[in-house]
This record gives sequence, structure tokens and C-alpha cells, in this order.
Amino acid sequence: LFTSSFLSTAPAQAQIIHAGQACVVKEDNISERVYTIREGDTLVLQCLVTGHPRPQVRWTKTAGSASDKFQETSVLNETLRIEKIQRLQGGRYYCKAENGVGVPAIKSIRVDVQYLDGPVLTVHQTISDVRGSFYQEKTVFLRCTVNSNPPARFIWKRGAETLSHSQDNGVDIYEPLYTQGETKVLKLKNLRPQDYASYTCQVSVRNVCSIPDKSITFQLTNTTAPPALKLSVNETLVVNPGDNITMQCSLMGGDPQPEVLWSHSPGPMPPNSLVQGGNLTIWRIRVEDSGYYNCTAINNVGNPAKKIVNLLVRSMKNATFQITPDVIKESETIQLGQDLKLSCHVDAVPQEKVVYSWYKNGKPARFSDRLLITRNDPELPPVTCSLEIIDLRFSDYGTYLCVATFQGAPIPDLSVEVNISSETVPPTISVPKGQSTITVREGSRAELQCEVRGKPKPPIIWSRVDKETPMPSGTMTMETYDGKLHLESVSREMSGTYKCQTARYNGFNIRPREALVQLNVQFPPVVEPAFQDVRQGMGHSVTLRCTMLKGSPMKVATSVWRFNGSLLAQPLAEQQDYSELKVDSVSRETSGSYECSISNDVGVSTCLFQVSAKAYSPEFYYDTPNPTLSQKQSKNYSYVLQWTQKEPDAVDPILKYRLEVRQLSQRNTIQTFIPVKKMEKGLLLEHILPNLKVPQSYEVRLTPITSFGAGDMAARIIRYMEPINYPNPTDNTCRFEDEKICGFMQDKMDNFDWTRQNALTQNPKRTVNTGPPTDISGTPEGYYMFIEASRPRVTGDKARLISPLYNITAKYYCVSFYYHMYGKHIGSLNLLVRVRNKRAIDTQVWSLSGNRGNMWQQAHVPINPPGPFQIIFEGVRGTSYEGDIAIDDVTLKKGDCPRKPIGPNKAVALPGSGVPALHSPCLCGPLTFFLYVLLR
Repeated sequence: LFTSSFLSTAPAQAQIIHAGQACVVKEDNISERVYTIREGDTLVLQCLVTGHPRPQVRWTKTAGSASDKFQETSVLNETLRIEKIQRLQGGRYYCKAENGVGVPAIKSIRVDVQYLDGPVLTVHQTISDVRGSFYQEKTVFLRCTVNSNPPARFIWKRGAETLSHSQDNGVDIYEPLYTQGETKVLKLKNLRPQDYASYTCQVSVRNVCSIPDKSITFQLTNTTAPPALKLSVNETLVVNPGDNITMQCSLMGGDPQPEVLWSHSPGPMPPNSLVQGGNLTIWRIRVEDSGYYNCTAINNVGNPAKKIVNLLVRSMKNATFQITPDVIKESETIQLGQDLKLSCHVDAVPQEKVVYSWYKNGKPARFSDRLLITRNDPELPPVTCSLEIIDLRFSDYGTYLCVATFQGAPIPDLSVEVNISSETVPPTISVPKGQSTITVREGSRAELQCEVRGKPKPPIIWSRVDKETPMPSGTMTMETYDGKLHLESVSREMSGTYKCQTARYNGFNIRPREALVQLNVQFPPVVEPAFQDVRQGMGHSVTLRCTMLKGSPMKVATSVWRFNGSLLAQPLAEQQDYSELKVDSVSRETSGSYECSISNDVGVSTCLFQVSAKAYSPEFYYDTPNPTLSQKQSKNYSYVLQWTQKEPDAVDPILKYRLEVRQLSQRNTIQTFIPVKKMEKGLLLEHILPNLKVPQSYEVRLTPITSFGAGDMAARIIRYMEPINYPNPTDNTCRFEDEKICGFMQDKMDNFDWTRQNALTQNPKRTVNTGPPTDISGTPEGYYMFIEASRPRVTGDKARLISPLYNITAKYYCVSFYYHMYGKHIGSLNLLVRVRNKRAIDTQVWSLSGNRGNMWQQAHVPINPPGPFQIIFEGVRGTSYEGDIAIDDVTLKKGDCPRKPIGPNKAVALPGSGVPALHSPCLCGPLTFFLYVLLR
């Protein structure tokens, strides 16, 4: 074991890298990164973090640049992956890395989702008199609209001819105001015979993200006209429930032939309906089928034609009455000699068609100067009928009946009866004795009661007083007729004050009478901690406390402590809201699970404490620079494992670590012990794992051991990784042994991709007589990159592999790599350099074609790029399928290449290789590239 420097903690740092199917990642105004992706592709963002302890990563998103509000959901993972991304998922994505040290690291990237919908073309025309002339000028506007990102480019064509202002004075092309680039109008001025033609609107986003152009065509003729409609029914249609109805929407004009559509609002079309052309049939119509039915005809000429039918299905429900004492004298009781009003109302459709009839003691009421009928009382809800008695007399006492009728319709009548006598008195309300406070347990049934006296007894309206929350039914009020409110399975949130009050209908229309009932819901205690891990050195004491946070009643009634399930002697007397237990000395015998059960006579909740002298787990250090040490030819590598110990002073000193190493593809584990001489908080410990197999991955388990015994184990996976030369090139070699392929990316603008494989993953049915049997090391596990020339590839198809972007740190660089070009149909292998300046410039600096034999050969290519650059390997498919090309062991070094110059018409092959004479590699491009190729 080696001890390194102190690394008590390190704050989180983060960097966003991309994978998946991005079209391009660019810097936008220097201040932010923009990830451009095509709608429907897969978004993959990875947040690379450093810091100790290992930071936790959370991804969040804003709706767009104009919004600072985070979405409610987040992704707790270093990799964010969105399959089939949609345009609404564009916006700014934030990676937040946090490990409790310093401030969190936050990085962001803006995701720009690119798309191009199909264009929509509409036609409008105007006809106006021209002053001083005897003809009319007819102007036609063809309006093309499209949704796209980025804004689309529009091209107008008449037949195959592209239209522009300069070529034809009879046309004008412009963008309307406030359309933000998504609309272009083609104006045909003073329509001419040649203007009757086929017009095409072609929209393009210039092949961004390989999105193809789209177009729409319209045939303009001298009969082109907007749609016109005629309805077979009135705009307001009243029907009886159970009827079968048909509404016909007939086309009266339009060219091209318009499409007729029916819709319903609110809600969808009824399930008992059928649309056939312009006819809408509804069978056995129901009350809920009422609403507005919209018939629309569209042919993209002019404005759509619309007809709307307000369909009303007759219905009556909820008959109610009101008794209103003399309003002028502000009376709340019925008194002889005062006026009295009786009112009757039903909820009906259509409301204004309801006819009310009044009866007294079974006979039609006799109207007189003292008995007045108001068909629509303005002081009450609409279409409420009132019977007003002037100067009430004893002879007016009796039973009054109000009957509501739909005349001539098969709708049953509704009626309501009102008895007027000396016993008709207004209501009073009270809470029965002992019922003003109701106490029940959570989950049980509760009954709140208010008593109502009076004649007639009105309904009772219940509501909550101390909370602006709905009743259990989901509404703000609940109605009962017996004064009792039944609550099933009550919860603690239902605790509070409830108000009962008399309704102003089916009784006296006076100020409501009110009373209050208190509901107390008892529930078990809520305690903390639910779980606590308590660590202490052996021989030390600890005090465990279980605290009651909430409960009803809020008092500890009893508490019971158990150790490993066994009952302990009662501790000190319980306090109001907590219970404590002291462990005098932590030892192997007193280590274990302590459980405190607190009761408040309603229920029991438990605190759990795990007491031990076990050491905490080690915390692996994930940011070791270049942890992999390898020699590919030996097939082995070593790994530098580093860690710190979490809270080493919390328990007894750590004596050693138990190290267990297992290759992921095997079950056998190798166990060793690492002695510890020195241990302090924040001390970075280091151990080298030797003789690991390239490119295998391993699971490592590390367990601290003290005089108490084994502590908490930590595990991690270590993988063989090759360095990613980003952003500064080094002398490391990329052997393509891990899936990240050293940061190289497939070009999205080529025809096909390079493939990573080794001898174990090769297709057993692959083409013979082409391609390498293994990588340059000759081991079956070693990986390389190659292009597959078999179908569906065709001659000239290209596959391009692009390196990370390198910053300039030297004047000269040397690109070295091995290539394998064996087969009678070999095409070409090209090396290009892409220089990033104001725009990317690709320059070919090396090229080789044709069969080079069944062997790996090496090339050295010197370059001197003037700015940040990338290297590109371009494989070109030859004339047929025996043309696989492979590369391996790519190195980018500062300085010159090994200088063994090649003549302009010669190349050097391996002695005795039998390789035919090589063509001269291609030297081209405006940059000053000196090419020396060494084949060995």
C-alpha cells in the first residue's frame, strides 16, 4: 500500500459530452454549447464528473431560452438518453454534480431539435374595380406555410419553372408581417391566361441533419373557388331524448372538391353517431349528446365554410321551491296581513320552453288582485315562476302545487308541493348535545350531525371553515337532507371545523342558519429517526433518542426498547415527545439493532438504530490521472486503485484492507490483504492491481478491517480504457480497445460507418480473402476499426471516422497508424485534416488505393495545422465486396515524423512481403503538408 498526498475532499466538477445521433455540436455566441439533432433521433448526453467523494449527477431542463423554470421531473444518472426526441423536448439541459463539498457544479447545453413538416398551401383571391377602366382586376394569393427549425427556404414553381420577381412582372413573392419566416406568399397580379397552371411550393432547411426537402402542388384553374355549404336543419335544433336525427350538410360549391368534416363541442362525437359524407346521424339521442355540432368544408381555397347546429335535447330535473316572506317589511316569518311569495324552478333544456302551472288544494289556483303570477321572476334564477299572495289571509292557507311541463313533448312533468299554514315556520339549526366535537381514529368512519327544526325542513349544506379545501366528494360543498354528514375512512387531513347551514331552497328564502362541528382525527405518531447508523469506537458510550414529530394525541404514552428483537428493561420515564436509551459501552456484545416503539394510545411507530464499531466504507477516487498502465503486446495491464477512508476517526483504527478482485466474465475471486501503517482522514491511499487481462473489466471489492472486525465494503468496476486525446494531443496511442474509441465519432454525413471488432466478434459468414484476421497485436481479444464492403454498399460509398477536436500546442505533428488493405476489390483509404477557423476546412493529406497484401503496415504522416484541428479517416468502397479496409494503433505526436523520405513516384514495402508496387500517395490541399510515408 502506498500513501499519496492528502485529498480530504475535492469539489464537484462537470463537463457535458455528447453521443447519439447529433448533427453537430457548436459554440453559439461563445457563451453556450448547442447540440443540434433531428426530430425522431436519439439524444444522448453524458455528464463527466470529477470530485471526491464521487458526485451525484442530476439532469434537469428548462422549457426554452425564455423560461427559467425547471421541469418537475429530473434524471438522476450521469447519462441522459431520450429515444425519438420531439421538438417540444428541445431547450436547455442542465447537468448538476453535487458531492456536498463547496458549491455544486452546473453545466448546460442547449438542445436544438431540427424538423421540417409538410407545407400547407392555401389560395385566396380578390376582385376589385380599377378606376377609369371598364374591367375588373382579379388578384390571386397562394400562401405557403410550414413549421420548421431552422426557418425554411421557399421556392415557388409554375410547372417546372422557378418563379422570381425579376423573371415575371406578373408575380410578386413576399413574406407577410408577423409570420416569423414560416410563410411565403406568391401573388399573381391581374390574373392572365398563362397564370392558370400548376404551382408548387418547395420548402427546404438546406439538408440540415439530412432532412430532405418537401413540397406541395396546387392546380389553379378558372373554376377554382372556395367551398360553400347548406344545412338541412335550423341552426338551433330541439329534439326529444330517444329520437333518431339526421343533419345533412350539403356542398353548394368549391373547386377543388372540398372535404366535409363534422365535429362536436364540448367533447368528442357521441359513440351513437355516424358520419357519412356530409350526413351526420345520431341514434337514440341522449341528454349528454347536446352541444354544438360543427360542419366544416375545406379545400384550401379561401376560408373554410362553416355551419354550426346548436343541438338541444329536452330535459327537466331538480324541481325546487322557495318561501319568501314579506321582503318590504324584512320579515323572516309568515304572518297574516303581510305579503308572501311562493317560487318554483326546474333545471330544463331549453329553459325558456318550460310552462309552470299552480294548484291550490288540488284545484287550479284562482288568480285575482291578491293572487299574482310572475312567469319569470327577476329576483330569482332565470325562468323561475312565482305565485305572490298579497295581504295573506286565513283563507289562503293550504297546499300549493307547482307543475312544470314541456307542452307537446313526451317529457314527464315535474312538480313540487308547498304547504302554507300557521305551522309553517322558518328553520333553526343546532348541534346535538355532546356532538360539537367528534373524535375518531384515522381510517374509521365519522358522522357529523346538525339538527334542523322548522316546517318545511330545508336541506343542509356542509362546508369546511378553516381550510380552503374541497370536501371528500371533491366539491366545495355537500348537501344532506337528514342533517348528517357521513365521512368514510377519514384521514388526518380531514381534521378541522365543519359548517352546516340551511339551504335557501326547498324551504324559506331567508338568511341561512349556521352551526359548527369540530372533527378531530387521531393518528399514530410520526417519529425520527426512522433509521440511524450509529458508529462508535469500542468501549465508548452512545445515547439513542427517538423523537415524536407529529401525532394525535401529541404525547408519548408508552415506549418499548428492544435489542436484536429482545425486550430491554424500561429506560427512564418517558418525556412528552421523546424516549432515550443509553448504551454504556459499545462492544461486540452490545453491537446490533436497537428498536424503539413509541405509542400515543392510537398507534405505534418505530425508530431503528444500528449500533456498531464497524468501520465505514472506503471511498474510491475516480479521478486518478491515467490509471491504466498497459503493454498491448504482453496482453496485460495494471490499474492504479486509489481511495480515501470515510470517517476513520469514528471507530477504532483500521489495521488492514481486504481486497477482492474478480474478472467480470468469471466467478473466481482473488483475495489479498493490504496492511495499513498510517491512517488519517483525507489521506489518499493507493494500490496497484497487476496482471489484468486486456481488454477485460474487473469488479473490485475493498473492505476495511479493525479490531472489531470487517467494516463496510465498497465495490466498483474498473475497465480497460485508452486515453481520449481531448483537447490537447499527447503521445498516447489509440488501440480502439474500449467502446468510446478514444473519442472518435462516426460522421453523420457519410454513407455508412466504421465498425469496431476483434477476432472473437467477427461475423463467421464474413467475406473471405479480405480484411484482417486479428488486430496488429495478433491477439484474438484485440480490437481494430474496419469498413465492410459487402452489400448494401456500392462503389464509391464513403465511411468517415472523425477524431476529437485538438487544440494547437505545437507547430508540427505526426499522425502514425497501421492499416490493412487486402482484397482484389480494395478501394481507397484517405487521411484528411479538418481545421476549425471561421468554418471547417477539410484537406486530404494522405491517400492509398488498391490491394496491399494480407498484412498490417504502418504509415507516418506529418502535418502542421494552423488552428484547432481534427483528423479524419475516410474509407472508400471499391468495385465489389472483397474490399474490406482496417486501421489500428493511431498515434498523434508532437514534432516531426521518422524521416525516411519517399520519392514522388515510389513507395517502400516490407522486404519479402510480395506486395505489388505501390502507387504514389496523394499529396493535395492548400496547407503546407510534408508527407513522408514509412511502410514497414
